[in-house]
Amino acid sequence: MLDLKLALILLLSILAVVFVTQNIVPVQVDFLYWKATTSRALLIFFTLLLGFVIGWFTHAFMVHRKKSKQVYLP
Repeated sequence: MLDLKLALILLLSILAVVFVTQNIVPVQVDFLYWKATTSRALLIFFTLLLGFVIGWFTHAFMVHRKKSKQVYLP
C-alpha cells in the first residue's frame, strides 16, 4: 500500500513540474485599477486555491444553517 501511495505522489509531482514548466509564460491580470503580472501557472494555482476556500466556507455555512434550523423535540 505504501508503494502505491509513493508512486501516486511521485506521479503527481512529475505532472506538477511538467505543468509549471509549460505554463511559465507571464500574463497580465487587470482588475479595476489594479494590474499585476505573474506566471500562468501561479495564476491557475491561486484561482484553484481560492475556489477550494470559497467552496469550503460555503459548505460549512450550509451545514451550520441546516443544523440551526433543526427543532429539537423532547
